Amino acid sequence: MAKAPQTAITPTRADDYSEWYQQVVRAADLAENSAVRGCMVIKPWGYALWENMQRVLDRMFKETGHQNAYFPLFIPLSYLEKEAQHVEGFAKECAVVTHHRLEAGPDGRLVPTGKLEEPLVVRPTSETIIGATYAKWVQSYRDLPILINQWANVVRWEMRTRLFLRTAEFLWQEGHTAHATSEEAVEETRKMLGVYRTFAQDYMAMPVICGEKTPGERFPGAVDTYSIEAMMQDRKALQAGTSHFLGQNFAKAQEIKYLSAAGREEFAWTTSWGVSTRLVGALVMTHSDDDGLILPPRLAPQHVVLLPMYRNEEERGPAIEYCQKLRAELIAQRYDDEPIRVLLDDRDIPRVDKKWQHVKRGVPILIEVGPRDIAGDTLMPKSRFESTGEKKPAIARSEFVANVAQILAAGQKTLYERALALRADNSRTIDNLEDFKAYFTPKNAETPEIHGGFATSHFVETPETAEILTALKVTIRCVPLADEPGFEEQVPGKCLFTGQPTTQRAIFAKAY
Repeated sequence: MAKAPQTAITPTRADDYSEWYQQVVRAADLAENSAVRGCMVIKPWGYALWENMQRVLDRMFKETGHQNAYFPLFIPLSYLEKEAQHVEGFAKECAVVTHHRLEAGPDGRLVPTGKLEEPLVVRPTSETIIGATYAKWVQSYRDLPILINQWANVVRWEMRTRLFLRTAEFLWQEGHTAHATSEEAVEETRKMLGVYRTFAQDYMAMPVICGEKTPGERFPGAVDTYSIEAMMQDRKALQAGTSHFLGQNFAKAQEIKYLSAAGREEFAWTTSWGVSTRLVGALVMTHSDDDGLILPPRLAPQHVVLLPMYRNEEERGPAIEYCQKLRAELIAQRYDDEPIRVLLDDRDIPRVDKKWQHVKRGVPILIEVGPRDIAGDTLMPKSRFESTGEKKPAIARSEFVANVAQILAAGQKTLYERALALRADNSRTIDNLEDFKAYFTPKNAETPEIHGGFATSHFVETPETAEILTALKVTIRCVPLADEPGFEEQVPGKCLFTGQPTTQRAIFAKAY
């Protein structure tokens, strides 16, 4: 029997996808569990990745007319209680502050004292407190629209956590806008969904499907919720971003009123939208392999890592000097309208350890530079988008420098096309309930741990539908928008679960 190839990450994706994910996050030095249960420490490489995401998204938000602001971490309980659906949706996830100081008890241990007159909820999301603020800012139609984004942390008390995908505290952005008309607010909701789609596909190289959530899956208190849904390599769906049309629900609860041009008092129309550090987990599961992380170049903290190789101090000087000159030449080139990001790694640790550390971190291009390379003025760049064992002939240094931006752009395209092909290969239109059940039942799969994918089916959302889906551990991801390929026209059919006539079709999948 042939030996299984050695991999840097164990177990492999095929052996145990869930554990593989955890090991990639650790091996890539992205994050680790903290002393506080359910919370994480985001390490420098992981935070640099998040900063690059922030930088791009922040620019996109400002290009669409939004400004940044900051609102309090603590929300009075009474604010949440004003919107009944909202508080019901988040009640079980809320962390609550009830006291304002600590004092030493009889046994010398600190105990909470000074009970607050009103409990404060640690921000699970900010609709209510931002709405209360907008109520003070808005008097006239001339004060609208308000287009604000906040970069913040939030707390949702999760019991089963997984680094980046689901933690008790996480980082995110939340946009909150107020408008004079329903039409403006709906346009804003759809516009920001489009921003998320562009970011996911053009920067993360992650194909997504844009769609509307069904009533049973909506954000608590929203009139309409839209999402972008992506397929991970285990064929499960990941909700990567949401945009909500809140109608006048929160405006009425928080008294966001204005005097219209006609002199009538009206309630504003509001929206909210957000993405979080969950996107880092999405990147891991969309692109990585059994040797570790693979990063799309447009978001990678470093594009190129140079590893000088030498056997003694005599060889060290020329190797460092050559790498410094190469680094300067590369930085002078531009990719994605920015200088190429280059790291010269001359740490005093074994060369093999350094090399594999950068492989596992997903650096797009790795170049080892030794005496032969210097003598021939040639390089052997290793691309993370190709097999780590694949060998290619050396190329002239000048040729590599001139083409580095094109190499990175080609890698970005390769990752997107690879992910798109995976989704295409694992998506089905299913019109029969027995076929649907078989598709999502592990024993019918070639690989029991990895089964199913995306199923497109007609449906009507009923208790009977929910019961069948719950038994299969499948959810309605979204009803794709009319501009999604294959959903441009209404197609009559029968609900897969009840047999009722309908034109409504949805994407079904198991999900994170």
